[in-house]
Amino acid sequence: MIKYVFVTGGVVSSLGKGIAAASLGAILESRGIRVTHLKLDPYINVDPGTMSPFQHGEVFVTEDGAETDLDLGHYERFTNARMERRNNFTTGQIYDSVIRKERRGEYLGKTVQVIPHITDEIKAHIRRGAEGADLAIVEVGGTVGDIESLPFLEAIRQMALQEGRTNACYMHLTLVPYIATAGELKTKPTQHSVKELREIGIQPDILLCRTDRPIPEDDKRKMALFCNVQREAVIEARDADSIYKIPAMLHDQMLDEIVCHKLGILARAADLGVWKNIVHALENPERVLDVAFVGKYVDLTESYKSLTEALVHAGIATRSKVRIRYIDSEEIERNGCQALQGMDAILVPGGFGRRGTEGKIA
Repeated sequence: MIKYVFVTGGVVSSLGKGIAAASLGAILESRGIRVTHLKLDPYINVDPGTMSPFQHGEVFVTEDGAETDLDLGHYERFTNARMERRNNFTTGQIYDSVIRKERRGEYLGKTVQVIPHITDEIKAHIRRGAEGADLAIVEVGGTVGDIESLPFLEAIRQMALQEGRTNACYMHLTLVPYIATAGELKTKPTQHSVKELREIGIQPDILLCRTDRPIPEDDKRKMALFCNVQREAVIEARDADSIYKIPAMLHDQMLDEIVCHKLGILARAADLGVWKNIVHALENPERVLDVAFVGKYVDLTESYKSLTEALVHAGIATRSKVRIRYIDSEEIERNGCQALQGMDAILVPGGFGRRGTEGKIA
């Protein structure tokens, strides 16, 4: 039977659920477990293909031509899983599928409702995307408390009931902010975020706590007590200067062991030798290369995530530190090419429309 790890986020958006999910996948894969990933997006767009890069960031195109969320790129970079159309779906796709079924008469005249019809469709999509894997890591986009994500949260609540509680694990990523004037970290946002989740009917098994500094042991015990989580399952997810350090960071706190124990998985010990080599190459470069990145959407560098990560990978392979300088192509149109002086290489990515095109050509 397929096991599921459901990843949710609370307090604020952009905490790094995608990196956390990808890192967990990398560790579990190193233990010999066949892992796949799914991303559930609560927006009504059918896919992100028509969304502004400034709002959504990069559109990651899968091997079967689907335009999907950029987190699928992280999943592919961190694991051997190949992403397809079925690995990412949105509220828009779910409603489109349900409405088409209703028009074909598949519901036999029943009143079509969010529960059970929308939630059943979400569960069917999740199960379809998980086929062929031992374990599926399912990331629910958005933040707990958002009205848009409620049907998805209800669906994953039902799945744990139907699949069996030993086949489902809930991991909640939250923020533990530092208040400079008080000189301390605050756990209250995490407590309230978990309270919201529990009101929906989901009890997290693991807390991943984003923080910019070490969390005192007393605070970890406090969060464990008030969030009804085992102390060892309160994991510190501290800021790192490279996302490729995250798998080792989480493994050192036994995240993979906690997940395997919760799901009853017997697997070999993790071997993170590849990740240690990557980190060593990042921290011990033999040369420095300056690369000019001339694009139209450089105000949001997430718009070019796969390309920037490709440069990082090239740097790792050649033992080089790649320093990327983002240059707006319209700036070159106005001021000429002086900004490119001293660069070792220039990367000109694609874009839409005429704006900034002459600067890229120049």
